Amino acid sequence: MLKVTTWNVNGVRARKDELPLWIERERPDVLALQEIKAGSDKVPEPLLCMPGYWCYWHGHKGYSGVALLISKQLFPEQPLFTHPEFDHETRVVTATTGGLTFLSIYVPNGGKDFEAKLRFLEALEQYVAAAHARGETLILTGDLNVAYEARDVHPSLRKQDQIGTTTEERALFARMLGHGLVDLSRKFEPDNDRLFTWWAPWRNMREKNIGWRIDYVLPSAALAERATACTVSREFGTSDHGPLTAVFAWPG
Repeated sequence: MLKVTTWNVNGVRARKDELPLWIERERPDVLALQEIKAGSDKVPEPLLCMPGYWCYWHGHKGYSGVALLISKQLFPEQPLFTHPEFDHETRVVTATTGGLTFLSIYVPNGGKDFEAKLRFLEALEQYVAAAHARGETLILTGDLNVAYEARDVHPSLRKQDQIGTTTEERALFARMLGHGLVDLSRKFEPDNDRLFTWWAPWRNMREKNIGWRIDYVLPSAALAERATACTVSREFGTSDHGPLTAVFAWPG
């Protein structure tokens, strides 16, 4: 079995007690984090070198940042951690190991620079196309800041042409999927119109499940065929995002 969790923690220091609890409870083989908001010198112990994991932290003070923690038991050889050329503001880390390439991605929100967000999504789409052309097997994870379908935003929150739901963003997302990725949440819950991963931290939005679906696990199609589950844990933690976990039959 291969268990992969992606979670926008909205500050790793604020979640320093919750992350070890999640790891102890769920024992993910791969833990992809976004918005860690800390350089490696500010990541709390023992998270920086979590026992049993290859750990890579890619962030800076107070903003953005991503990380990957990969099980040494399942992947005993140290992964190759890299950053694509389009990475900026510490938004992407990749790890290649065991014939797989994992990505932890934090796409810009786009509120301050919408064109920069589109350029980032275009580069991500091109990365997927090139990687699959080389025969690589990918698992993209993270906060992609795009609600792919209208139903990925609660009806009470929908507004015409709001960032995260524009025609341009959704078209780029569709093009990326068209290069051979599968949206695992929809694979397992195709009819769930209340499937969300982010909730505004006010007015009990999380408790009422009034939110957006902007966090994803997107594996290459061949690997997606071995997926057995993909679930969001709305009840866990104090981040405004819930952990999203996919499980695969492994090894293939």
